[in-house]
Amino acid sequence: MSVVKSIELVLPKDEVYLAGSSVTGQVILTLNSTLVDPVVRVELVGKGYVEWNEEVGETRDYSRDVLCNNKADYVHKTKTFPVEDNWLSAGSHIFDFHFNLPPRLPSSFISKIGHISYYVQASCMGREHILARRRVCLMVQGLSDFHKQNLFQNPLLVEVEKRVPYNCCHQGTICLRVHLDKNIFTPGEKVVFTTEINNQTSKCIKTVVFALYARARYQGFTPNAERRQRLDSSELLRQEANTHIIPFDTTKIVSTFNLPPVLSVSSGGSGALDQDLLQTHYELVITMHLPWSLSNIKAQVPIIIVRTPADEATRHEPEGDRLPANPSCQN
Repeated sequence: MSVVKSIELVLPKDEVYLAGSSVTGQVILTLNSTLVDPVVRVELVGKGYVEWNEEVGETRDYSRDVLCNNKADYVHKTKTFPVEDNWLSAGSHIFDFHFNLPPRLPSSFISKIGHISYYVQASCMGREHILARRRVCLMVQGLSDFHKQNLFQNPLLVEVEKRVPYNCCHQGTICLRVHLDKNIFTPGEKVVFTTEINNQTSKCIKTVVFALYARARYQGFTPNAERRQRLDSSELLRQEANTHIIPFDTTKIVSTFNLPPVLSVSSGGSGALDQDLLQTHYELVITMHLPWSLSNIKAQVPIIIVRTPADEATRHEPEGDRLPANPSCQN
């Protein structure tokens, strides 16, 4: 039977930590018997990694590819707890800890190409052997390099007009307008937008798809230290409106997206720590598929995601909004 019965990490539930805020918790170590010369410590770790395969040569020979990757260490702090008389008796022992997050950290992030992750790890060692270990992941919201008050909250209007053929020899025009009262948002905020569709054809439009995309540009290096970039998109939110937009009529649709509580801030400042790994932009895309003309109409609306210490979003503390542990980070 192991001398260590269990080791647990106790952290506040449902928390997202803002960069620059503090992480406070407890390590609870339960022993089956006396442990001599124990080493009990807790670590705060934050790191990022990206990786992808890239075909080489102008002919894009898929049998010859090269691995591109990149990594970054954002924070690594360790606290070793003092143990009186260098022994612990059987039973439970509680150790309090407190870490300050650096003020400049990128947000927690995960995709098929890479991740930025943070975790707290507690361990107990005896005679240089690890007897028990426990890890809990943290969700961290990074800050923007620029102040929100220095940005202008502009109403945004995007208009797309397309002439579409149908029924062999007929043509008509469809105009798609998307309006937002502002173009700058914070994680967890609601994005409300109005879509106006002017259907100047003799056909009905039945489906409109609304989606929010994160457009990421990854930075990596080949084994020969040559810099490479990879563009990738991920769909964050999606809605589908089953409408009946009649011929020669105009219809308005008001939609709402609730942004995730943790998002990478929009790239733009020169000093963001995640710039070496990835740059992120966001785009609201409204698409109408027209099966009777074998075409579609698409409006792309750029939005900006910012987060500053002065932003008091809807949570408990001014220094941190928090979520459950990231499921991608395991023991």
